[in-house]
Amino acid sequence: MFDQVVFAGGGNRCWWQAGFWDVVQPELKLRPRVITGISAGAATACMLYLNRSEWVMKYYADALRNNPKNAYWGNLLRKESVFPHYRIYRQALIDIFANEFPSLQNAPEIRIGVSHLPRWLGARSAVVAGLIAYNIEKYVRKTLHPTLGQTLGFHPEFVTAQACASIDDLADLIMQSSSTPPFTPVMRRNGRAVLDGGMVDNVPVGALDPSPGLVLVMVTRIYPRPQMFVVNEGTNGDQRRVYVQPSRKVPISSWDYTNPQQMQHAYDLGRMDGEQFLTRLPSVLA
Repeated sequence: MFDQVVFAGGGNRCWWQAGFWDVVQPELKLRPRVITGISAGAATACMLYLNRSEWVMKYYADALRNNPKNAYWGNLLRKESVFPHYRIYRQALIDIFANEFPSLQNAPEIRIGVSHLPRWLGARSAVVAGLIAYNIEKYVRKTLHPTLGQTLGFHPEFVTAQACASIDDLADLIMQSSSTPPFTPVMRRNGRAVLDGGMVDNVPVGALDPSPGLVLVMVTRIYPRPQMFVVNEGTNGDQRRVYVQPSRKVPISSWDYTNPQQMQHAYDLGRMDGEQFLTRLPSVLA
C-alpha cells in the first residue's frame, strides 16, 4: 500500500515507531520499496528487518541495568568520556544486527542521512551553530521540515544500509547519522566531520523518490497539526504523503539511558496508535 516509508529521528522516542510498525505492517502487509531514516529512526528501520523488537528491548534492559546515570562527571579527572551513550549505542548496534546482517540485502533500500557541516565554519563552531538552529526549530518554531540548518550551510548525504560492507560499517553509518554532541563525539565520514542528519531535516522526506504513490511518514514528536494528515507532492500532486504522529508525548527522553523500562511504554503507545491508524486510514485517504 505504501511504496515508500519515512522514519524520523528521535532517539529513544523511536520505540514508538517500532510499536506502530509492528501493528500496522502485518495488517497492511507493507513491503515498501524505499525507506528513509535519520539517526535512531534509521536504526529502528534496520532493527525491524533484522531482529525482533521484544528481543532488542530485553537487550537494552540488560545493557543498561548497571548504568544509573546519563553523565559521569568524575570521568573528567580521568580524561575519559563523561557520557556513556556512544559506547553503549554502538555496541548495541553491533550486538543487535550481527547475526542477521547478511539478510539486510533482502530488506527494502534503507537510505540513512547524515549532515555535512557548512564549509565556512570549523567543526566546533558548526556544532554550536547547528545545535542552536536545531533547538530553535524544535522548541520555538516547531517546524515540521526545518530550514535554518540548510540556511546556515548544512547539507545532507544519504547512504544506503545495503552499501555497508560489514556490520562495523553499518554501525558507523548509524552513529554518524546520530552524531549529537555532547552525547556522542563529532563523527567523521570519509575524513569529513558530520552531525546528526536532523540538523538538515529530522523528517527526511528529501531522500524520497519523486515517484507517484503513497508514502508513510512516521514522526516522533508532536507538531501543531492533526495526528494524521496528508500532504500532496509532485507536479500533479500524485505523491500522497500520509503523516502520523504520536497521540500524546512519547514517555521517554531521547538520550535517557537510565530507564529502559520506559522503552516498553513508548512501544506500547505506538501499538495503540497503530490500531487507531488502521481504523482511521480509509477516511483520511478519502
